[in-house]
Amino acid sequence: MSADFETLLVEKEGPILWLRLNRPDLLNAYTNQMGAELVRAIGQADADDSVKVVVLTGTGRVFCAGADVSAGAGAFDTESGEGAKNFGSRDGRRENSDFVAAMMNSLKPLLVAFNGSAAGVGLTLTLPCDIRIAADNAKFGCVFTRRGLVPEAGSAWFLPRLVGLSTALKWCMTGALVPAQEALAAGLVSEVVPADQVEARARELALEIAANCSPVALALTRRMLWHFSAQDGPKGALSVDAALNIALGAKGDVHEGVAAFLEKRAPQFPLTVSGDLPDMPWWPDNPTGYR
Repeated sequence: MSADFETLLVEKEGPILWLRLNRPDLLNAYTNQMGAELVRAIGQADADDSVKVVVLTGTGRVFCAGADVSAGAGAFDTESGEGAKNFGSRDGRRENSDFVAAMMNSLKPLLVAFNGSAAGVGLTLTLPCDIRIAADNAKFGCVFTRRGLVPEAGSAWFLPRLVGLSTALKWCMTGALVPAQEALAAGLVSEVVPADQVEARARELALEIAANCSPVALALTRRMLWHFSAQDGPKGALSVDAALNIALGAKGDVHEGVAAFLEKRAPQFPLTVSGDLPDMPWWPDNPTGYR
């Protein structure tokens, strides 16, 4: 599968699809090509019922150092030169909302294994993911103001929801690198493990999800949490969760889940994401709201 990609290593391991940022000589620096390949890989995962969980990580000693600035001072000039090549705009904007939409729309859980540090877009591209695990030597930087830019990829919305407004303001206003333990305390990452164990821990967690949870229930749950946690109150969630649980209660996954629990065995859920997802009229066609 990786033969179809240039900036990613895409490898299937049982129920896990590994997406490894793969520009190690440039510290996995981000370009639009990488963003487009992330969109394509996530789409392939959504269409493959044998994929239960997607894990995003990096090759080499860092996760992603941020945008590719190898072109020098004009690296972000999207009007010409390398800036246009690496970060070319469409309708006057950077083309980074596409991978945000793909991640928001994902029907599979998205885990991040920070094998090393992440800065700029290297951090913000992970914010629409569901669970983040960090190596203990990783550092995180919202460095945009130090480059004359503003937080991108919707991070002005995502980051305060994850770490709180006060912490988001501190991180973005200083642009300083944040150590892994501070990121853990703030809620950016859910676990910090020794650097040589981060991939193994991500695998362990992904396999736990794949072995025990209904893929259909997972797809619905991640979209419900992303959507309804941003609402002003619980009214919308209450109406949707009641209707969904009534519909799901008559289907095979619930029967199997209860039976497996009572029989003290691993479940074998019969429903598939490709064929059995109920309608989701409450989920916006364009979750980023950006055209």
